[in-house]
Amino acid sequence: MINRTLRQTDPELARILAAELERQKTTLMLIPSENYASRAVMAATGSIFTNKYAEGYPGRRYYNGCEYYDQLEQLAIDRAKRLFGADHVNVQLHTGSQANMAAYWALLKPGDKILAMSVAQGGHLTHGDKVNFSGQLYETHFYGLDPETDRLNYDMVAEQAREVRPRLIIAGASAYPRIIDFQRMREIADEVGAYLMADIAHIVGLVAAEVHPDPVPYCEVVTSTTHKTLRGPRGALIMCKEKWATAIDRAVFPGVQAGPLMQIIAAKAVAFKEAQEFGFREYQRQIVRNAQALANSLLEEGFTLVTGGTDNHLMLVDLRNKGITGRLAADLMEMAGMVVNKNLIPNDPLPPTETSGIRPGTPGLTTRGMKEAEMHQIGKWIARVIHEGHDGQGNPNEKVLAQVRQQVRELCEMFPIYEDLEA
Repeated sequence: MINRTLRQTDPELARILAAELERQKTTLMLIPSENYASRAVMAATGSIFTNKYAEGYPGRRYYNGCEYYDQLEQLAIDRAKRLFGADHVNVQLHTGSQANMAAYWALLKPGDKILAMSVAQGGHLTHGDKVNFSGQLYETHFYGLDPETDRLNYDMVAEQAREVRPRLIIAGASAYPRIIDFQRMREIADEVGAYLMADIAHIVGLVAAEVHPDPVPYCEVVTSTTHKTLRGPRGALIMCKEKWATAIDRAVFPGVQAGPLMQIIAAKAVAFKEAQEFGFREYQRQIVRNAQALANSLLEEGFTLVTGGTDNHLMLVDLRNKGITGRLAADLMEMAGMVVNKNLIPNDPLPPTETSGIRPGTPGLTTRGMKEAEMHQIGKWIARVIHEGHDGQGNPNEKVLAQVRQQVRELCEMFPIYEDLEA
């Protein structure tokens, strides 16, 4: 009904929506931070909950008329607490960046020291990069990866923590394909008297399904987005120990944002319910199996993977031995119907606008129902695009790309999404 109304009210926008639906149906989603939300999540996102301001918290609103918004938000909170075993949850955050901002606001004062993984080594901008608010408001220091293994070396992190004496240590990454040992990070934090925060935006679904170690018992604060592997709406949440509940809530409102998006909170509640239903754990296990199968396929095709493989939902491909940049590789793959993002590799000689790597992931592919056999085929298509899809000078080989694009389309038809969704 909503899409039909759009066609009547705004045909120009409706055409864009229809084109995007067709793009999603006929291409492979390989960006590990993206997924397909369920119809129920999308229905809540487009619901009448969008019509109301609800500043404040359940039972403590600044606006009248919030009886059902209190029930809605409390439902989302209770479901998240059950799902993650957290003492306290704030579900109002619009984005992961705002969740991190609120966490810092609650735990730190401007100028305090932060120790986190460098963006150049797989971390996130909001973990202290100089171009981000976090790097401008706080004194940031970075740990990296062991240069011999490209993995976290916790003894090296501990040594750096002793030198820096940070107020806050952040565990978490946006491009790290291995398990993170949160218990060891807790030990490091305790040794130097630091708070420990985990940003699990990428691995949140894996954590919820107990496919990845759980940071909640070890951290003062845990932040996350609610899409990616959790397969909810684009939003975020913060989990914390009861001791920090008031500080976190005040940091969110009135600290870093005002009116919550209640329709998104409704969609988060749906996602938290779906994550507790039969099949979600197996879905998360299949994400990892698919990632490992795709990684093995790429290794067979002569690609170099940072750390040599993956334990989670993504892998980092080092393209330097292929004579192609991450930007060109991602552009060629998109022409062939496979959407991936360029990505820095550890100690990348190229700037972030070019990069020497790409970062494929399997959440979206797994949502479509694909398994190991399809991952093996996709790895072969990636190899063909990288090896034959250009002339070595950056010019695309239209014939090769068109052939792969048709094969990708046929695979998408075998594993459809939103089959009867009206555009």
